Amino acid sequence: MADQQTEKLDEMRKRALAGGGEKRIEDQHRKGKLTARERLDILLDEGSFEEIDAFVTHQTSDFGLDKNRPLGDGVVTGSGTIDGRPVFVFSQDFTIFGGSLAGGHALKICKIMDLALKVGAPVIGLNDSGGARIQEGVVSLGGYADIFLRNTLASGVIPQLSVILGPCAGGAVYSPAITDFILMTRGTSHMFVTGPNVVKTVTHEDIDFEGLGGADIHAEKSGVAHMVGDGEAATLHLTRKLLSFIPQNNLEDPPILRNDDPYDRGDDELNTLVPLNPNKPYDIKEAIVRIVDEGDFLEIQPNYAANIVIGFARLGGRSVGIVANQPAVLAGVLDINSSIKAARFVRFCDSFNIPLVTFVDVPGFLPGTGQEHGGIIKHGAKLLYAFCEATVPKLTVITRKAYGGAYDVMSSKHIRADLNLAWPTAEIAVMGPKGAVEIIFKKEIAAAADPRMELDKKINEYRTKFANPYVAASYGYIDDVIKPAHTRHRLIKGLALLDGKKDTMPPKKHGNLPL
Repeated sequence: MADQQTEKLDEMRKRALAGGGEKRIEDQHRKGKLTARERLDILLDEGSFEEIDAFVTHQTSDFGLDKNRPLGDGVVTGSGTIDGRPVFVFSQDFTIFGGSLAGGHALKICKIMDLALKVGAPVIGLNDSGGARIQEGVVSLGGYADIFLRNTLASGVIPQLSVILGPCAGGAVYSPAITDFILMTRGTSHMFVTGPNVVKTVTHEDIDFEGLGGADIHAEKSGVAHMVGDGEAATLHLTRKLLSFIPQNNLEDPPILRNDDPYDRGDDELNTLVPLNPNKPYDIKEAIVRIVDEGDFLEIQPNYAANIVIGFARLGGRSVGIVANQPAVLAGVLDINSSIKAARFVRFCDSFNIPLVTFVDVPGFLPGTGQEHGGIIKHGAKLLYAFCEATVPKLTVITRKAYGGAYDVMSSKHIRADLNLAWPTAEIAVMGPKGAVEIIFKKEIAAAADPRMELDKKINEYRTKFANPYVAASYGYIDDVIKPAHTRHRLIKGLALLDGKKDTMPPKKHGNLPL
């Protein structure tokens, strides 16, 4: 009898592992896609996956489904480790009902999310689904809502990562949208609320899956995707690397990974990185990679709103979130998209105790009717709100321009930044020298024998007197003016000093972010 029970268990396990069968697995491979279990093998440490709910089946009898009850109900769920740290995972199985979400499918995902919240460990969803299982009707819709609620309750408590490895459409897109990061695979993953056929019917636009919701579209135009991999293996390895910078939950600090990069390493190339001509661009990422540990900078959303740079790195082994204006793109100006991009990143870092390092070279906010009518006031306020609200250690380095309200917004001393440094090339002022002079000395310039020469003279005088870091330093708004070569050393010492920082917000349910 015991042998029969063991044989039945083995047979059931074999059925669960078989997914939708060899033919459907072959179809999946033919599309250049891996199976749900193959993906978990790449994502997780070898041999660490522990499955739960392998024997769950749907409970629907309509439409002939009573004769087709595959084990697992289209999603593989369980736990494992990444770099030895526990994570909870679900991996939708497209070989079973197209990975469509139904009651049992949703129940499995919800159980995993509940466990992750109790344990205090990240949850990673591998999405590859045809959407709601129509045969189950409102039960499928309720399943989505159950997941959305858990995404919201877990937000800011445990890290949530969504990896899109196939279709993700309709209601299915809103769970990833609530999570912290979305990773997509070029060529095989798609996200959209309504598919190409519906779009053509309603708006008469003729567009394919890739053009509507492919990885590059969401990485460059919509900003929905945070990272993109060339192939599923690359995307899953990116997921592993991203997690290496992030703590297990909001009560822990990020992992410290020591390395051989000397904390007091200088870099004389930084001393000449900023051009003498204030209107000439340079690449702020060159400064970042020279300053951080071993030049390792994991950029987030590199192709979206590229006038601001965000990403993770380490300084002295400590994980940091970096926000930097990019003078090589739109002169580093702040606009709607860059403000939203940076604000969300700042709030994530603050949620999970990751210190913020901000590099400032910003001429102001982008002018124009497009920006004003698009709501630059409220969207720019998102970034201001995020920096004001953040209580993690905040370190700021002004490399060149810090003009107008953008100076205030970019983690200035006035909004609770802890250590504010400036390079000698810093220009901190209400506006650029030319604009200031044209307002202050308007009559003198107009009355001059040579207005052009008088304008240039006044610009030079203004720049010498005001467009430098020393006026701000005299008020204590800048803590120190440093040689660029010493930036790494000063930031690492600052992080060590601020390691025990405690800052609080007034008691409240939550603030009213300018959405």
